[in-house]
This record gives sequence, C-alpha cells and structure tokens, in this order.
Amino acid sequence: MNNNRFLLGKTRITGYLTCETGLHIGASKENVEIGAIDAPVVRDPVTRQPYIPGSSLKGKLRSLLEKVMKKLPEREIGRYVHIHACEDAEKALNCEVCRLFGSTASGEGGDNFPSRVIVRDLYLTRESEQELSDIDTGLQYTEWKFENAIDRVTSAATPRQIERVPKGAKFELEIIYNVEEPDHIEIDLKNLKLAFDLLQLDALGGYGSRGYGKVSLEISKVEAMSIEYLRDRSKKDEYVECTSLEEGELTKIIRLFNREQEVQRTT
Repeated sequence: MNNNRFLLGKTRITGYLTCETGLHIGASKENVEIGAIDAPVVRDPVTRQPYIPGSSLKGKLRSLLEKVMKKLPEREIGRYVHIHACEDAEKALNCEVCRLFGSTASGEGGDNFPSRVIVRDLYLTRESEQELSDIDTGLQYTEWKFENAIDRVTSAATPRQIERVPKGAKFELEIIYNVEEPDHIEIDLKNLKLAFDLLQLDALGGYGSRGYGKVSLEISKVEAMSIEYLRDRSKKDEYVECTSLEEGELTKIIRLFNREQEVQRTT
C-alpha cells in the first residue's frame, strides 16, 4: 500500500486523572536500601515527585481496547508475554487498535505504523503537590501500605511494604490525537473515549485486584486545530474547542476537518 501519511491537524485532550484509591506504578529497586520499601513507585529524578508515565497509561488504554475488540495477542515479545500488533501498515490502518495506538513490525517485510495518539507523562497538579508535601507519612509525597502474604497451609506470614500515591492525588492529563484521515476521526475518538470509560471501571498500575489503582478521568477541554490554524493563529475558524468527547461535540471536530479536506481538494 502507499504508506504516505499526511497530517491534517491535531486534537489536544486535556484534563485530570484523580486517584480514587492508592496508586502504585512501580520503579526499579536497584537503588532501594535493604530493609526499605519492597515496591517503590516511579518518581521524577529531579523533583522526586511521583508521576504516571505516559507509556503506562497508554499501554493500559490499549490493553483494554484490545480486549473489547477481541484482538488476539499473537506476537510473543518475551517469555509468557504476548501482544497484539499488526504486521504491516495496511492491516494496521484497518485495525481500530493499531490505527490508534500504533504497531511495530516484528521482522523483515513488515511495516511500522506509528501511533496516532501521544500520551504525555502525567505530573501532579500544584494543589496536589502542596497537599502531599504537607502530609507526614514518613515518605515524600507518598504513603506506605503494609501487607502480608499468607501461606495457605502453615498460615505463616511474609510482610511487605508497598509504596502508593495516596487517594485524592490529582495529575494533569494531556493526550494528542494526530488527525490523518477525516473518515477515521469519529471512530478513533469514540474508541479513545471507550478506553477512558473502561479504565475507570478497571485499575491502573499494580495490585488492582487488591484495591489499588482505581482512578477517575475528567476531560476539561478538547481542542481541534487544523494545519492552517497552526500556521496562522489568527484563522480562528480553523480552531474548534469542545468540553468532551460526546457525540455532539465530536460533530464539531469532524466538521472542521471535513471542511479542511474539501479546501485541499479544490486548491
């Protein structure tokens, strides 16, 4: 197939992700002292604040959508680890998961299909940063969670300490959707919203079956910007601002890029 991909514009989704229960997204234990936390959270190396890697959120959203779309995890990427990824660009373009989140060829003859979605790292809001810095938990911005693994036969317990971002912590959310084909906008953004909804009924990060990782998502603004607007910000008719990804709001975005495509065809 012709693998030329043309950029018609950008759609930026901003809002907040709030921890409804403690959140654990793990970091390496290489630098953790003996006798310290068994499972530390990932932190920004400069500020030492916990954050949510964009890769963690994107991977979770993709995984949930794969299950809904009944995509088989046919590619092995490690021992007992399999994922779904289309082997060439044509298949990826017609796959609602790979078209949105991208795919990488596993061998010669395949084509990479870069993701249309960019998920930024999520950092604490200023308010949450202040609130967490004022709480005395013995840790910086986080809390301890003490648990015991119980031997079902002997009842012997093995204590462990898990670090969590406390309930109520709020992170700033930013996701970019690259608009390449107007006919795909509606289904792509509906699928992204579906993944958001599924996440709020699932769990983000580790230990979800034990109550960790319940989150809520709040979309505060959706901005659709054509290339013409990005070239010249005075062209206000090439910019649309919405408050959600609901049906009526999506229509405004679709109309903008359909009009943009018609202009390109006639020039």
